[in-house]
Amino acid sequence: MIRTPRAIVFAIAALSAVLVLSGCTNGVSGNATTDPDTAKIGLLLPDSVTARYDSADRPYFEARIGQLCPGCHVLYGNADGDAAKQQQQAESMLTQGVQVLVLDPYDGKAAASIVGLAAARGVPVISYDRLIDSPDISYYISFDNELVGRLQAQALVERLQQLGIAPGDGGILMVNGSPTDNNASQFKKGAHEVIDASGYTVLAEFDTPGWDPAKAQDWVAGQITQYGSRIVGVYAANDPTAGGAIASLKAAGVLPLPPVTGQDAELAGLQRILTGDQYMTVYKALRPEAERAADLAIDLVNGRSPDGEVEVSIGSETVRSFLLEPVAVTRDRIGPVVLGDGFFTVTQLCTPDYAAACTAAGLT
Repeated sequence: MIRTPRAIVFAIAALSAVLVLSGCTNGVSGNATTDPDTAKIGLLLPDSVTARYDSADRPYFEARIGQLCPGCHVLYGNADGDAAKQQQQAESMLTQGVQVLVLDPYDGKAAASIVGLAAARGVPVISYDRLIDSPDISYYISFDNELVGRLQAQALVERLQQLGIAPGDGGILMVNGSPTDNNASQFKKGAHEVIDASGYTVLAEFDTPGWDPAKAQDWVAGQITQYGSRIVGVYAANDPTAGGAIASLKAAGVLPLPPVTGQDAELAGLQRILTGDQYMTVYKALRPEAERAADLAIDLVNGRSPDGEVEVSIGSETVRSFLLEPVAVTRDRIGPVVLGDGFFTVTQLCTPDYAAACTAAGLT
């Protein structure tokens, strides 16, 4: 009988333990042992008050993943305006073995910790629509957000000029987006570039917590009490906050309504434009954005790393990025831009309550 020296036995045992632990680690990260044809992909969206996320971004993303990888599975979570909830959702997805996270952060700074957790497991993160404050993201895909703000402000200023309202006749309320949303700061920056150069005064401005329309409505109500007829225009950063502002103006009996901007071409916002309550919105082609994110997710699952179209700075680092172009939409542009792109149908837009307005706009 051949006896193996004790030192060799210990060495073999130690090596076996290392191999077992290595196998466990790879299993957690999902990159070495998971079949890319059956991969799990996480999609995390920030809130429910913005209709686009569940009505457009999610279905477009899931449909594209289904086309590219029928055996892949999308895990979905909506933070409902809660950064802690989004953190928990991300941790759960990582525990379930997702190979890629597509993350639209409720709070761009807080979400950096999610990127750190994912990186520790070898899981790449795509920053979707809103920028995460971490240079460790793999990609960033969004729109040119400063251009969004410029388009909104330019439309507002031009409308005031068309109405014959001079800069000395009154001022503008600015209902900005959430202070936790990096995009909102870019919208505001772009808008200020135009408004500040126009000669029109900003009477007051408000960063709307969580993009909550009710908070926007309450704030505008207070400004109406303070400024009254001096309010000649309202810059609202998106359609829900525009809706809140308009509700306050109507409740106060303000007539005629001042021009109010918006963003995202939500159904309710478009219908307000048709009736003349809201002046404009910004249309962002969400299908290309969501589909590009899905394309990148599948690329990453399969070990591919395509170049970005531009580089976006995060601190001293840059991130491969894709920035799509937004389009300003007033009443005459709803048909060719929004309906023409298939974002909504005439039937969806022109319900009985809006039939007359649709006819007047030449949509029916």
